[in-house]
Amino acid sequence: QVQLVESGGGLVQAGGSLRLSCAASGRTFSSYDMGWFRQAPGKEREFVAAISWSDGRTYYTDSVKGRFTISRDNAKNTLYLRINSLKPEDTAVYYCAATTVRGVVFVTTPAGYDYWGQGTQVTVSS
Repeated sequence: QVQLVESGGGLVQAGGSLRLSCAASGRTFSSYDMGWFRQAPGKEREFVAAISWSDGRTYYTDSVKGRFTISRDNAKNTLYLRINSLKPEDTAVYYCAATTVRGVVFVTTPAGYDYWGQGTQVTVSS
């Protein structure tokens, strides 16, 4: 079992930046591929980014490439999401998640993740 707690959300102006954190506890954090998802009001939860447990490979959904950076510090049991050039359409609750699935291809669907945090709200004003 892994417990995940997100932080770092808030209200920011368009063009600003945020760094979200996800603190993990429980079973060995370093053995899980990790992902970030987001969910805007009235919309389904969508995949944002993922990072592998072993070699730090990353994967992003096309809409955030170049603006979002996922990273992890296994020594601190923490996952990060750096968001630059924020846009109003980035407004959502952001969730971190852990998956026990290991493979060459990253898991990008919510159903593929086993553990979730409670989410942190990001609101971008225009």
